[in-house]
Amino acid sequence: MENKAHFGSLTDRMSAFREEVLDEKPYIDAERALLATQAYKENQNQPRVMVRALMLKKILENMTIYIEDKSVIAGNQATKNANAPIFPEYTMEFILNELDLFEKRDGDVFYITEETKQQLREIAPFWENNNLRARGEALLPDEVSVFMETGVFGMEGKLNAGDAHLAVNYERLLAEGLKGYEERTKAFKDALDFTDPESVDKNEFYKAVLIVIEAVHHFALRYSRLAEELAGKEKDPKRKAELEEMSRICSKVPYEPASSFKEAVQSVWFIQLILQIESNGHSLSYGRFDQYMYPYYKKEIQDGTMTEEEAGEILTCLWIKTLTINKIRSQAHTLSSAGSPMYQNVTIGGQTPDKKDAVNELSFAVLKSVAQTRLTQPNLTVRYHQNINKQFFDECIEVMKLGFGMPALNNDEIIIPSFINWGVKEEDAYNYSAIGCVETAVPGKWGYRCTGMSYINFPRVLLCAMNNGVDLTSGKRFTKGYGYFKDMDSYEDLLAAWDKTVREMTRYSVIVENVIDKASERDVPDILCSALTDDCIGRGKTIKEGGAVYDFISGLQVGIANMADSLAAIKQLVYEEKKITKEQLWNAILDDFQSPENQKIQEMLVNDVPKYGNDNDDVDLLVLEAYDSYLDEIKKYPNTRYQRGPIGGIRYGGTSSISANVGQGMGTKATPDGRNAFEPLAEGCSPAHNADKNGPTAVFKTVSKLPTEKITGGVLLNQKMTPQMLSTEENKQKLEMLIRTFFNRLHGYHVQYNIVSKETLLDAQVHPEDHKDLIVRVAGYSAFFNVLSKKHRMILLKEQSRHCN
Repeated sequence: MENKAHFGSLTDRMSAFREEVLDEKPYIDAERALLATQAYKENQNQPRVMVRALMLKKILENMTIYIEDKSVIAGNQATKNANAPIFPEYTMEFILNELDLFEKRDGDVFYITEETKQQLREIAPFWENNNLRARGEALLPDEVSVFMETGVFGMEGKLNAGDAHLAVNYERLLAEGLKGYEERTKAFKDALDFTDPESVDKNEFYKAVLIVIEAVHHFALRYSRLAEELAGKEKDPKRKAELEEMSRICSKVPYEPASSFKEAVQSVWFIQLILQIESNGHSLSYGRFDQYMYPYYKKEIQDGTMTEEEAGEILTCLWIKTLTINKIRSQAHTLSSAGSPMYQNVTIGGQTPDKKDAVNELSFAVLKSVAQTRLTQPNLTVRYHQNINKQFFDECIEVMKLGFGMPALNNDEIIIPSFINWGVKEEDAYNYSAIGCVETAVPGKWGYRCTGMSYINFPRVLLCAMNNGVDLTSGKRFTKGYGYFKDMDSYEDLLAAWDKTVREMTRYSVIVENVIDKASERDVPDILCSALTDDCIGRGKTIKEGGAVYDFISGLQVGIANMADSLAAIKQLVYEEKKITKEQLWNAILDDFQSPENQKIQEMLVNDVPKYGNDNDDVDLLVLEAYDSYLDEIKKYPNTRYQRGPIGGIRYGGTSSISANVGQGMGTKATPDGRNAFEPLAEGCSPAHNADKNGPTAVFKTVSKLPTEKITGGVLLNQKMTPQMLSTEENKQKLEMLIRTFFNRLHGYHVQYNIVSKETLLDAQVHPEDHKDLIVRVAGYSAFFNVLSKKHRMILLKEQSRHCN
């Protein structure tokens, strides 16, 4: 209670609004799907960019709108808060297959009415073999079919949904309004020379952008009229005036530039919302909120036209509204995105382009408002640098103490130089923000999927390398045969097989990524998102066609720690000390360490070998060598936007594997580190369960050995501690010093903390009704504990128990 008092409380109505939103049962919502289907049927003769623009127009003109009686911001995604719209242009397959299962899920439960089921069944025939998933699968060459069958690359979500994983140019939107974008689009359209063949496609893109801008303007005007109607019926003078002001604001933004803080927030919310009506891609982020919003905040505070308390209520309302955005995923996809996350990230802090500390009064206000709302959305990230405002850093630790996994910390000292090294202009590198979890990009100038393409499961690939190219889980051949482990005479032989196998798997992953990228480019171009990303309008291209200024992407490498521990065990126990023969180890893996003899082998693997996470070069450097094979191979393959406009167009590494360590573990047999079959892999670049014995400093030293300059897609480190560990001012300062050392001296990329007691988690297992507000950190995002599956809850409990001992 003492720490909650530190930040004060929500206003009474925001507290009530928060509870109303949290109490909403998430239903599957058919309205968007029905309107999208109508639009597609009505415009089958149109180019796809026009179909997409007219679809969004149809939805925005006809969807249900409402203004909650406690909200100070207008705009909703579905017919009810927390409902999940359906996006049939991506897929209907899993929707139809799981219609009767959504309510029976162990975690990520959704409700659905019989009427909705019938509505979805009625539109399904139109979408059969007529959406992204169908066209993407049709494009896949035979050589990668085995990977789609086995799900080894984790592409389920990419075929079922849009991309997102970016932040649009909110600063420019607020300064120019959509009117400025409209004028610029018209100018480029009027200047087209149709003797240039490219002008044909550019003309259609510009027409689509103009349709969408007009549709967004009219959408806002619908809310303006609704607010005016509500004001006419309102008896409370204060609320009446508020609704009248809301009506005025919605008649202005986002079409016109914003001139006040409330106008700016409403403008940003409209766009954040509509982008997620246009496409169901997640990790759509707010960018550097405290920087582009600060001029509006500062002016009103100084002029006395807004108090800090009024600004705080607007901010808390925005965060509550942010939580109302929802998305339905297939059961398979929930394994890597447990807890229904949307990953809408807000970034604060960092530095200005002239290298000064960027912390301002709004940075503090955002921290305070996020602390007051204590929600899973937005995902809050603080940009750290060595000259960060000390008072602000103190407040960050105070928010951490509240125990809902925020803020995460990203390090300017490694990320900015890494961006510059990849060719990003210095002023843009200094303006980066977090996107989704821990991945980073330049807001408004970066293409889709700065991370999150395909997964490369290192331990599973290692088992494949040890089995002559045949996947141990499925029995399917993944790669050419490079030998059986039982015939490998030295550790170097194993490493050579690994090198060839992981390179071949990397190549296959690129093929799959490229196919889905091309299918998305052709089938589901996002018009509004492209228009608000520089410089798609200038180039007359969507983001997928190469419209962004920068375009770097990464897949996700899963099981880093398990890979390190496995290699260390093989090297030491099999090849150096010869305590276990190759045959014994291989048979123990095949047996999942079940027999008494193999249980003894498992004990040796677990207890007699140094583990990743303890600052031991004998194990830490092994994974660096193995990782280098992947990093060296991936740089050979540019993405589908290469040489089509953007700077970059290449791939790099990333360990921001969200909760994919669980899903990927469920597809992986027993591993040489002693891990049992189908158990979770280690998350991100964090140590494996119960492996780090030498404290947090040793973990930091281990992680800092990774080639973070090549893993710009994100180096996710999740740390855990109990509330008691931060109960004194002395311990709080010790944590700050520890983080400063990790970032300043060891050049760590990222760290976040899960601060919850073992007793709380145990009680939440037994009495979930008493822990409705319990939030835990799941890899790079936070989730409500009760929403998670039992398996994910047990994993968190097991991990937290270890850190409590």
